[in-house]
Amino acid sequence: QVQLVESGGGLAQAGGSLRLSCAVSGRTLDIYDLGWFRQAPGKEYEFVAARSWSGRSTYYSDSNKGRFTISRDYATNTVYLEMNRLKPEDTAVYYCAARTTIRESVMVRSDYDFWGQGTQVTVSS
Repeated sequence: QVQLVESGGGLAQAGGSLRLSCAVSGRTLDIYDLGWFRQAPGKEYEFVAARSWSGRSTYYSDSNKGRFTISRDYATNTVYLEMNRLKPEDTAVYYCAARTTIRESVMVRSDYDFWGQGTQVTVSS
């Protein structure tokens, strides 16, 4: 089992920044990729970013590329999502998720085996 706990959400103004954290524990050696997804009210889950657990690869959705950065602190097994130049449309609940098997794409929500509880991000205009 892998446990994921997000933190760092809150209220930000458009153009501002927030950093989300995902504390990862348990059978971390089983993890292949760690991803961030978000769900806005009334909308489907949306892929945000992902990183191979080894750190060799990072992936971003087109709408977030250049504004968001995913990184990992290897000492604490914490994965961060640094979000800059925030927009009101970034308002959503953000979830980190881990998957333990290799798949062709990192963007498929159902491929992820373990999920955190989510953290709310609200961006005001």
